[in-house]
Amino acid sequence: MKSFLKEILSTSIYLLTVLLLTYLFVHFVGQRTQVVGSSMESTLSDGDNLLVDKITYRFHKPERFDIIVFPFQYEENTYFIKRIIGMPYETVQIDRSGNIYINGEILPESYGREVIADPGLAIEPITLGEDEYFVLGDNRNNSTDSRDPSVGVIHRKKIMGRAFVRIFPLNKLSKIQHQ
Repeated sequence: MKSFLKEILSTSIYLLTVLLLTYLFVHFVGQRTQVVGSSMESTLSDGDNLLVDKITYRFHKPERFDIIVFPFQYEENTYFIKRIIGMPYETVQIDRSGNIYINGEILPESYGREVIADPGLAIEPITLGEDEYFVLGDNRNNSTDSRDPSVGVIHRKKIMGRAFVRIFPLNKLSKIQHQ
């Protein structure tokens, strides 16, 4: 009987340790998320499963072109994945030809799938404050992003982490390239 109780106690401690480590990993290190929709095509596709790195931004600030994950403010348990275009203290504007300007100069970038048809809020200059970021989906004409008032600028404290690796589908297993 003693060995049976000892075995139960040992197994219980083992299971609690595994659960605790899993909890700590998901909340502080990384988390799995699934891409829903086509706003990040062709970089990320609908159905891609990603690991989100929650540690990197504890040691340094987000950088331009990082692909980040953040919660959608109007729907619980809904997260957006977008690319950082504008950084704190910069002024972002998109003209009617789809050109992106940072502080009055065209941003050289090739992530956009197509020319932006609707500059949205960014038709007027948007000056970012401390810890504010302007984000766009790579599929610019099929993305709800900082151009839309329902998203707007993203505050640093809202950034959950950055996309780190695509884990599914297995034939697309790869580290996510940000720069």
